[in-house]
Amino acid sequence: MATKTRSIPAALTLTAAAEQRVADLMAKAPDDAVGVKLSTPRRGCSGLAYSVDYITEEAPFDEKIVTPGGTFYIDGASVLYLVGSVMDWVEDDFTAGFTFENPNAKGACGCGESFMV
Repeated sequence: MATKTRSIPAALTLTAAAEQRVADLMAKAPDDAVGVKLSTPRRGCSGLAYSVDYITEEAPFDEKIVTPGGTFYIDGASVLYLVGSVMDWVEDDFTAGFTFENPNAKGACGCGESFMV
């Protein structure tokens, strides 16, 4: 009897602009970088913040999302805070950065640097 498997959707959706930014980052990444990783370290006045960094090796529990321009990882300890989120890259005349629509966030600080779940 054959076992059916279904693909599990990624915890986070990257927009086309976010995928392009990952590609841009990987194009100028250090030689030992294997990808870009999103984590949610404790900081800010609301408790958690979004942090995107290069990584040089995969961690066992990280979620791996393969994009056309490079591999994107989500820290295994952060996945539960990010399920169902959408990550975008936004640029205007004054700022540029990743933005997050996170259905798990119960609040955010006034400056938008941190969030709580």
